[in-house]
Amino acid sequence: MATKGQQFQQYTEEFKLAAVKEYVEGSMSYKVVAEMLEIRNCTQLKVWVKRWKNGETFDVRKEGSKPFKGRPRTSFSTVEEERDYLKAQVDYLKKRYPNLVKETALVSETSIK
Repeated sequence: MATKGQQFQQYTEEFKLAAVKEYVEGSMSYKVVAEMLEIRNCTQLKVWVKRWKNGETFDVRKEGSKPFKGRPRTSFSTVEEERDYLKAQVDYLKKRYPNLVKETALVSETSIK
């Protein structure tokens, strides 16, 4: 699993092709070729060989696609517009969850004493 701030190794198309050729033309295992070329995991080499044999490109992302999914971030033209938007969100949450407003008020009163 990826950890926060982790840097991923990126390989060029030429490097990937050379690694695949090294495996296909040689008599070495995936693990030996991966260690020799300093590829982090031999499974990555297996994926590249499979794609090469199927005639696919190594990078399967669509052209112009973004790596992140989800709702696009809201952009504002002014600070005031953003403030009003955030105030509306807070008001909505206060109406939706009135118990949370009471609990935070009690906590702040007890911490003041």
